[in-house]
Amino acid sequence: MRELAIIEAPSVLGLRPSGVQDLPAALLDAGLTAGLGAVRAGRVEAPAYDPRRDPDTGILNPVGIARYSVRLADVVGDVLDRGHFPVVLGGDCSILLGNLLALRRRGRHGLLFLDGHTDFYQPAAEPAGEAASMELALATGRGPRLLTDLEGRGPLLRDEDVVAFGFRDTAESAQAGMQPLPPRLYALDLDEVRAAGAATAARRAVDRLTAGASAGFWVHLDVDVLDDAVMPAVDYRLPGGLTWPELESVLRTALADERARGLDVTIFNPRLDPEGTIAVRLAECLRRGLSARTGHRS
Repeated sequence: MRELAIIEAPSVLGLRPSGVQDLPAALLDAGLTAGLGAVRAGRVEAPAYDPRRDPDTGILNPVGIARYSVRLADVVGDVLDRGHFPVVLGGDCSILLGNLLALRRRGRHGLLFLDGHTDFYQPAAEPAGEAASMELALATGRGPRLLTDLEGRGPLLRDEDVVAFGFRDTAESAQAGMQPLPPRLYALDLDEVRAAGAATAARRAVDRLTAGASAGFWVHLDVDVLDDAVMPAVDYRLPGGLTWPELESVLRTALADERARGLDVTIFNPRLDPEGTIAVRLAECLRRGLSARTGHRS
């Protein structure tokens, strides 16, 4: 079992400074690392936020995101090279690009994408130009080259090496004109996860991610994959979602596999959790999931 290494990545370049930049502090204060034997591996600060939409790409802060992705990839890569398991605390979903770049430098990898939204927008269809609604599209090579070909290594992922899991925004994204998910990208929406059962669906996803030629997979967790009734502390709310036990089951199944390479956590907004109770419950869920990785009891 590899030692966990916590990396703070409080970037909001792909969203706005709404409060998600406080996620790392909130989860660490809520006891995320208790009993896990984790080490602290640093904090990657983002450049200044620019609220103006870039006229060339149609995206907010594209140059900042590209530069931040390289810096984050350096830190994640150092953790990987030391034989540790990176746990990256965002920030918004655009931090996924840096995590995947670290893996791309080391070969072909896959992605388990746990998110209430598919985040496959093209800039023309994203109302505010937020990369946090586009990161899966960007990671698979769809979008402006500045963000799809980082270090000349793009795309960061092949379609067939991705599983989108638990999303529930199909009608909303179609109405907004989002480009469709490609046929080779494996998609399990919330209804399909429920029909199979969360643990069975997660096992199916992991089996798919480990059956091909990739060297392992990353786990991306946007906390809005959780039911809005238990996770209202997000900026873009959508009814429905996974229960706490379902998410814990998915995380345990994925993180117990030796080919899991790292985890990021995004979008939780502590400013929408003034009593701190949701942070405590989220930290507990994450500890239980990560305990499958470390062997520690939680």
